[in-house]
Amino acid sequence: MAANPEKLRLARTISRKEIVLSVARVPGSSRVIFGGSDGTVYDLDLAGAKSEAMTLGSHQSYVTGVALAGTTVVSGGYDGRLIWWDLSQRRQLRAIAAHRKWIRAVLASRDGQMIASVADDMVCRLWDAASGKLLRELRGGHQEMTPHHFLSMLYACALSPDAKYIATGDKVGHAVIWEVATGKPVVALEVPELYTWDPVQRRHSIGGLRALAFSPDGQSLAVGGIGKIGNIDHLDGKARVEVFDWRKGARTHEFVSDNFKGLVERLVFHPQGGWLLGVGGANDGFLLFFDLKTKKIIRQEKAVAHLHDAVLNEGGDTLYAAGHQQLAIFDMKG
Repeated sequence: MAANPEKLRLARTISRKEIVLSVARVPGSSRVIFGGSDGTVYDLDLAGAKSEAMTLGSHQSYVTGVALAGTTVVSGGYDGRLIWWDLSQRRQLRAIAAHRKWIRAVLASRDGQMIASVADDMVCRLWDAASGKLLRELRGGHQEMTPHHFLSMLYACALSPDAKYIATGDKVGHAVIWEVATGKPVVALEVPELYTWDPVQRRHSIGGLRALAFSPDGQSLAVGGIGKIGNIDHLDGKARVEVFDWRKGARTHEFVSDNFKGLVERLVFHPQGGWLLGVGGANDGFLLFFDLKTKKIIRQEKAVAHLHDAVLNEGGDTLYAAGHQQLAIFDMKG
């Protein structure tokens, strides 16, 4: 049966003590790997009614990225380390001091041969998944300071389906698409609506480009975050997503939620590319479905908690979401 956002229902929740910040799924199974605010990486099989998470190991602080490359899990976090874990034996293979600041995201190429990481040192690094060897370093595309002289952050990255290109996005709404083979920047995109600067009340900035995703055909790049914010002490800007024909540098879609405020923290295209999903939140969480053909928001659903990450199964009809003190599984079988 085809995946249908109109049929979305919450199938199951698993309560957690920590804030779950990152999640990956083992293909062809009901197993998920996740990490969060307690610094631990977990392996959980959801097949049973009473699923118990097994510990793979720990970072020194928040785990904000997990990726699966074959039978190996690679995790990254606030401590700047990337750690390789053997999933079958649940043991650590290697740990690397990969970045000098907070690792915000970790990705694996579809073939499982390459790992990408981005961090607040404003660098993207590409790694050989099997050996942990550094393959390439992408730097110079993002400034370490915002235009108002505050430290910037490199929040997000996305690999094209063929792994020939990687996109990176920062706090001021600046995105760069790089050629993986050469490490050279190809296109830069500006999304200024995702960045707010308050020069009066707080002299502080907030927002940023928090989510990136390539379409299944690799032609489009979706970016997400939060729109302009009135009170920067709260996430009171509207959830916002834009889609670009990145090779032309042209915006093709603009979606602004009329129901939800907060950060779009993860973007996921349906495997056939018909719709795009954004998850995130402020005090509460949300799921937003965008129809790329009609250029309309086709569903806006409240979640019981702020959602930080999400992944679809192969058919695109089951969603696994990581949130504040919970994992949530949504069914969309039409």
